[in-house]
Amino acid sequence: MRNLLKVFMYCILLAIPFLTLACTQYDDYPEDLEQLSEDERLVIRFSHVVGEDTPKGMAARKFAELIKERSNGRIEVQVFSNGTLYKDVEELNALLNGNIQMIAPAISKLTDLVPELSVYDLPYAFDSMEEVHEFTESKAGNQLKNLLKQHNLIVLGLWDSGFKQISNDTRPIEHYKDLKGIRMRIMQSDILAEQYRTVDALPRKIDFNTVFQSLQKGDVEGQENTLTNITSKNLYSLQKYLTISDHGYLGYFLLFNYDFWKKLSTEDQELIKETLEEVQEWQWQIAKELNDQKLQEIEDCRCIQIHYLSEEEKKDWEKRFSPVYDYYKQHFGNYYIQNLPKYKDVK
Repeated sequence: MRNLLKVFMYCILLAIPFLTLACTQYDDYPEDLEQLSEDERLVIRFSHVVGEDTPKGMAARKFAELIKERSNGRIEVQVFSNGTLYKDVEELNALLNGNIQMIAPAISKLTDLVPELSVYDLPYAFDSMEEVHEFTESKAGNQLKNLLKQHNLIVLGLWDSGFKQISNDTRPIEHYKDLKGIRMRIMQSDILAEQYRTVDALPRKIDFNTVFQSLQKGDVEGQENTLTNITSKNLYSLQKYLTISDHGYLGYFLLFNYDFWKKLSTEDQELIKETLEEVQEWQWQIAKELNDQKLQEIEDCRCIQIHYLSEEEKKDWEKRFSPVYDYYKQHFGNYYIQNLPKYKDVK
């Protein structure tokens, strides 16, 4: 009996190192979340319609990379750029129907749902990106964003594209009168249409992914967009004249399907919000740098005639566009206009 007890104790002593090693290995190596099933992972499909080398395209990739890293692979953001999953006019319905979970549409494209958002489209509404950011986070800006919740959408950020410029292949646009009779491609916004009608141009609402073909076929002669979008789609190769007008802001709301968002855990919501806030700051800076870089590239190529509006000329254009503000007030009131930063000292 004594010999049997000695053998048992000896076996226990031999097993201790192996048990210790096994426990240590379990603690040192994290769970391989990449091997989780589709049901165990959180998949966020993010569709957008611009190129990967634009400020929005770059920010989308950065957001996906950071979320994957910070969730240890448990949350996967699948980015579909250039309208490969859904086209410009399709992605909002896809989000509302729950076919995707996230998009970053131009604010102009949300004005059919919330017409008051077209305050962002007013010509010369903002003098700087900082004014845009200030307005978006103001009481009036938050009220506008909250209106989207009525349509099962929640706004979790704002990404800049920049200020829009005007290009065409008919004649140089050195004065707003030069726009008369030119067919101009615009986004789906009644305010943008009114802007061009005010100067006797002919606005045409056309999907972004077909702008190149529309210019190529002669369906329109001109368009407005930021320099990063103009170059990413190679639109300037079809145009003879470019006017640096900075006449309107183009930016994107980061939208989630609200039902999807409410089902997420508090921890996942906080991780996504914190990461988007970080990416937003980075994206704002990248947008500014890339627009400056693209202007330099267009200047260097000498492939298009460029006219730069002076500050005095911009004031003249802004005055001419005042009927567009009257149009907005008649339809949506004066509240959001009077809360624009440029009017804060006029109240």
